[in-house]
Amino acid sequence: MSEKEPLPPGSWASSAGRRRNMQAIRSRDTQPERLIRRLVHAQGLRYRVAAKPLPELRRTADMVFRPVKVAVFIDGCYWHGCPEHYVPPRTNPGYWSDKVARNMTRDRDTDRRLLDAGWTVLRFWEHESADVCAAKIAATVGQMRAVQGTSKVR
Repeated sequence: MSEKEPLPPGSWASSAGRRRNMQAIRSRDTQPERLIRRLVHAQGLRYRVAAKPLPELRRTADMVFRPVKVAVFIDGCYWHGCPEHYVPPRTNPGYWSDKVARNMTRDRDTDRRLLDAGWTVLRFWEHESADVCAAKIAATVGQMRAVQGTSKVR
């Protein structure tokens, strides 16, 4: 699809180029996620990747430690409205700003539902130190295992 080609009917993109760009953005396995996962795995912890903590909830966490009920989210600064790094879009601002606002609302709803179901929710921004994130994840999982009296690796 070149810049001159028409957009498919009902497309949200402001141009064919923008559409290609947005379709190329990963929703999982981003560089920050992979780095944090590698560090957590190196500490001997095992987890599910891009899994639903609650089967009835159509939302996935980046890392799920099911036995101890810990869900980890690594949020992108743009898509989740980071207070430090979010820059409002210049192209089609109404659509994209509304999308980010909906993402933020959904994030809070997800947190509430997981907390109500007895889960511990950890959220990190993509710009945070992977070492610090991995250490906090390992500490939290360790604490939850101690509370539950479990020593399982998974």
